[in-house]
Amino acid sequence: MKPSYIPVAGLLVAVAGLVQAAPPAIVSVRQSLPPELAQQRRAGLLPAGGRGAAGRGAAVSYPVACYEKLELIVDLQATFQNPYDPDQVDLWAEFTAPSGKVWKIWGFYNQSSTSALWMIRFTPTEAGNWRYAVKVKDTEGTAESQPAQFTVTGSKHPGFIGIAANKRYLQFSDGSPFYGVGLWYNDSYERSDSGAITEENLDGLKQHGVNFISFFNTRLETMGTGLGRYDQDRSRRLDEIFDWCEKRDIQISWDIWFHSDFSQAVWGNGNTWYSANPYKLVTTADQYFASEEAWKYTLKLYRYMVARWGYSRALALWFVDDEINGTEGWTKGGSEKAEEWCQKVNNWLKANDPYDRPTTGTRSGALTEWWPNGYNIYDIAAREIYETQGHPYPKAGKPDFINDNPLRYSYMNYATQTRNLWSGFDKPAIIGETGAGSTYYAPGMPGYLSIYHNALWASLANGLSMTPFWWSYGQSINDTVLNRNLNYFARFVGDIDFTKGPWKAATLKVSTGDGWAVESPAMTFGWVVNEATGVGKESVTIPGLEDGDYDVYLYRTWAGNYLSAIPAASTGGALTVSIPDLMNAQNLHEDVAFKLVKRGMPIAPPRSERP
Repeated sequence: MKPSYIPVAGLLVAVAGLVQAAPPAIVSVRQSLPPELAQQRRAGLLPAGGRGAAGRGAAVSYPVACYEKLELIVDLQATFQNPYDPDQVDLWAEFTAPSGKVWKIWGFYNQSSTSALWMIRFTPTEAGNWRYAVKVKDTEGTAESQPAQFTVTGSKHPGFIGIAANKRYLQFSDGSPFYGVGLWYNDSYERSDSGAITEENLDGLKQHGVNFISFFNTRLETMGTGLGRYDQDRSRRLDEIFDWCEKRDIQISWDIWFHSDFSQAVWGNGNTWYSANPYKLVTTADQYFASEEAWKYTLKLYRYMVARWGYSRALALWFVDDEINGTEGWTKGGSEKAEEWCQKVNNWLKANDPYDRPTTGTRSGALTEWWPNGYNIYDIAAREIYETQGHPYPKAGKPDFINDNPLRYSYMNYATQTRNLWSGFDKPAIIGETGAGSTYYAPGMPGYLSIYHNALWASLANGLSMTPFWWSYGQSINDTVLNRNLNYFARFVGDIDFTKGPWKAATLKVSTGDGWAVESPAMTFGWVVNEATGVGKESVTIPGLEDGDYDVYLYRTWAGNYLSAIPAASTGGALTVSIPDLMNAQNLHEDVAFKLVKRGMPIAPPRSERP
């Protein structure tokens, strides 16, 4: 005999006394209305609908666009003590696509909504007629709803982020390219409207050309919830952020674990949060990565994340661990156990994320924190760069700006580390964290703007698949980082079809400066820089080209426009072009980007063919 739990008026209560537990039952399944249809219903233009697809009343189905959310509200009866534990109560739906593919999508418990305690969220990827059935399992048996169906229409959205066939860059489901332009924007949400992310700020980022943000969320498991139960106020906040980003076509890199979550003393200075982490109830910080008990709870948390937010086309990247070496599990438990944990998480996400998003993770940003094992584990190789942590860097307070220019040290750091990722690993590369105040110039100084500007272009020209993940949105950096630089950069990359290829990296021969390029049969793009004397009158040789006639389009990175095409020819596999001296008339000075195409070919597809 067990206590039987049933939903009553949106609450979970136990039937008085010990009674024979009943088998589970699905009372009803109903489809949530998309916002635009909800407004029509309030105006009486849509039917109110029945109880749903479990046998009591017919389900009312509303069309859903491809790559838009279908949300089902499920009323059920089941026996359990913890509604978040799938070992006690397991809810899922099986969706059958027009092509015949079957998708198993987990449901989740949503105590943040008393009118919809159980939900299933799914984003269809094919147009046409879909079928589904909802199922629930508890310790007393299994129940299934009556089959139902819905129609999926065409979509204006390109779909989910994945890795392009060339292995170097990213693309959407429809094959159109995605080059990430963005930065870290952490919410720091604790309770009741305390989050830093706002719709107004997201709109501002969008206006600056940003198409992704990266953030870590505050823990869903707290000392208040205990392990295996998830803070519903924080969950509701994540619902809100995902909705806001979807509306603006802003992608999310979701840092699941911040290093401080599993640190008791490593690095100090506020980076020690394990004392408030409920995982301390089952293991010590140094044994977290090796603990089987902690792993069981971790997997259930990941399942809840996939079930509740995995539907979202705004979720682009699983950032599995941030600075994993900043934990006792690494420093004392051993890097081998930590890396085994990374591999297990990666494997679980690849097996259980219905949309197969890329994964990544990092060690910290010191020069010595090169992490080939991690780059091999994850789909995307992510290096951090904090220049003051051992990277080449002027040590004197008054450097020689001709022979010891701090800006050259800086862009060479980004160029070198990006090229190392490119040459060492046949996969997309990112700089997963950088910036903040760990730079030669402090945030707010003119030199800081140049460091950021150069980091964008040096990383692009050496093969990075997204802009460096600058740390982080806030008062200390916004006036320097959020300016037209981002717009001009986004404009340049927006016309490159990164899904083509194959791409190869090239180092340019520049008469007195530096330069790099990435080449494909259709286009070569690159960047030339000379912080000491400017790029005017520089001679630039681009190797690795087929012989023939080309057009070179110089792009003014600080102004966001192209100069007229310069005709040039490649002979013997190399092309040399002279950059004109336009400093006075056109303000062309420290650097210039370029695109190179065969003579007469456009540098951008016709507007009707653009993604």
